[in-house]
Amino acid sequence: MSTSKVTYLGNLRTECTHLKSGNNYITDAPTDNNGKGEAFSPTDTIATGLANCMLTVMGIKAMDLGVDITASTAMVTKTMTSNPRRISKIEIELNLPGNTSDKNRKILENTANSCPVHHSLHPDIEKVIQFNWG
Repeated sequence: MSTSKVTYLGNLRTECTHLKSGNNYITDAPTDNNGKGEAFSPTDTIATGLANCMLTVMGIKAMDLGVDITASTAMVTKTMTSNPRRISKIEIELNLPGNTSDKNRKILENTANSCPVHHSLHPDIEKVIQFNWG
């Protein structure tokens, strides 16, 4: 069974639909690659997906630990390179609640760095992850 459907809308834009839920979003080519930059670019979704995955697996582990990480945020910076055009670096700054023990912080950080997206990205993509607690 398919996960999603992507429809090319023209003008370097796609509509992406999650088939199970019907949720959707659009992508747009970035301004540095002939686009309008009016939505996430496909490479933005990859970089953002790393942060989504890290926070999700941390949330799962946090529930097991009895820790609440609600309202945690991740700031994502993606750097591109050319020849070939690709993502060269993803920087993620995670801002998490300060009322977490050192032991649980280490567990949650290890969990985040072991997320499926992290393991799926090409090893040539530099990943700079910063955890800010409190």
